[in-house]
Amino acid sequence: MEKATFAGGCFWCMVKPFVEWDGIHKVTSGYMGGTLENPTYEKVKEGNTGHLEVVQIEFDSKVFPYEKLLEIFWMQIDPTDDGGQFHDRGESYKTAIFVHSDEQQKLAEKSKQDLADCGRFKKPIVTEIRKAQTFYPAEDYNQDYYKKEQKHYLEDRAASGRDKFIEAHWK
Repeated sequence: MEKATFAGGCFWCMVKPFVEWDGIHKVTSGYMGGTLENPTYEKVKEGNTGHLEVVQIEFDSKVFPYEKLLEIFWMQIDPTDDGGQFHDRGESYKTAIFVHSDEQQKLAEKSKQDLADCGRFKKPIVTEIRKAQTFYPAEDYNQDYYKKEQKHYLEDRAASGRDKFIEAHWK
């Protein structure tokens, strides 16, 4: 199994797009990129830990290649927004690809350049590509939130503007 880690704003909205594919073993919500050890949801939301909300995906690259994960990732975010994602604003909601190997680095850079070159977005692609750091799983109540709190998840997602953005830019 390999790992892929993506920050795409609120991690509640980033789990479901990845879970239903053959070759995806596990998707875990968590935190990465900051300096605080063992961060909590409350501390990360305050915005001074340096951590981003992320999803970490365990996958079999022979069944589901990393390039396909990158495609799914790009289609979930506004890669031109450096202030957060949709209605979630601040440092912890910024986008990033955290790479776990030189190969992932190369593939992530290529996919970012391809996205910039395709002309889909008029503004620059600001999503960072960063080396993976310690991953801290989020609290149990934040895992699989789209299943556990379906009503709230759907309301929050609809209010965020994410789905309208995806429809306008990717459909």
